Amino acid sequence: MTRPPARPSPPGRFGPAELRLALAAPRPAAGLTSEFRLVDGLRTHTRRSADPGGGAPAMVLVHGLAVSHRYLTPLAVALSPTHPVYVPDLPGFGLTERPGTAYDVPRHAAHLAAWLATYRLDRVCLVGHSFGAEVAAALAARRPDLVRALVLAGPTSDPAARSRRGQLGRWLVDSLREAKFQAPILLRDVWDARLWRVLATLSHSVHNPIEADLVRVTAPTLVLTGSRDPVVPTGWREEAARLLPDGRSAVVPGAAHNVATTAPAQVADAIRTLLAPALRR
Repeated sequence: MTRPPARPSPPGRFGPAELRLALAAPRPAAGLTSEFRLVDGLRTHTRRSADPGGGAPAMVLVHGLAVSHRYLTPLAVALSPTHPVYVPDLPGFGLTERPGTAYDVPRHAAHLAAWLATYRLDRVCLVGHSFGAEVAAALAARRPDLVRALVLAGPTSDPAARSRRGQLGRWLVDSLREAKFQAPILLRDVWDARLWRVLATLSHSVHNPIEADLVRVTAPTLVLTGSRDPVVPTGWREEAARLLPDGRSAVVPGAAHNVATTAPAQVADAIRTLLAPALRR
């Protein structure tokens, strides 16, 4: 079943103020602070908010390929009034230590499980975007005890374009539809990760059969995309939702692939809607 988010205000707002906030770490900004903890031998950076109280479950946001916590900052800020929010940088990305190899999806999922143990978190709402959705789905399939609810925003990769060439072609199209002030974030993130790691991770992504994980996820799951997302077209969004035992889909009108960056209020509303029945269980 596809339904629009609760408040479909026009997406696309990402200007100089949002850019400064996204690039602020490790300095505190907008209620977000940075922490570094040792996880599986790697100095791992996490951007987090304070706990607003009320017992709401923690939100853990998992970034995509070539990027970091930075572009998920708008969503973290949008969720922070009602939930404690954590945005870890995956190994080799953002401000986390760079290992000598590029991790594949299962290894990233294992590191994320170790990160949750380090922070003593379980039964979280796990929100993965793009390649981060692959990591989130892998963790939810392997460790259902850790995941209360799952959000797959723009999940890669569509079987119709499951190759490096296919994905790069779609990302080039998407770049023409995104807010232009995101470009400095991408440049900074690719510099931090190094181009070889980005390309190696892309190879891991297109060889990851996400369908095998989707069918094993038991948590209630939302598959969310922007209506103008060329990376995750309608057919793949609906197929991914169908494969999930407790899946549903939603669309943010006007948004492209980076829906969590340019439409954070709409995405936050959709996540809270997903969580409402899960919290009553």
